[in-house]
Amino acid sequence: MAIEVDGKSIETTPSGFLTNIEDWSEPLAEVIAKEEGVALTDRHWDVVNYLRDEFINNAGNQPNTRNMVKAMTKLWGDKSVNAKTLYDLFPGDPSKQGGRIGGLPESRRKGGY
Repeated sequence: MAIEVDGKSIETTPSGFLTNIEDWSEPLAEVIAKEEGVALTDRHWDVVNYLRDEFINNAGNQPNTRNMVKAMTKLWGDKSVNAKTLYDLFPGDPSKQGGRIGGLPESRRKGGY
């Protein structure tokens, strides 16, 4: 499967994840998000950028929802952030859907909180 962005064809896996993380760009993220039914806001970008930073700069770490809640609570200075907050942003699972929009490989983690 491929996604067309700015005249380039970007290859993805059958489940919609990029085959090459280097192909990611913000315009591509917008296209993926639109296909997923997600309108990206600043909070969406905070989550996507956090996931990318963790993966790229922390040995391929793909945080689970609990760690994402902690990070977003700190970043947003909002103690009311919880799993529902993140699922409201990314209904298809914050770590998986956020990672797909962020151009990361599919997580092999078994889910859970």
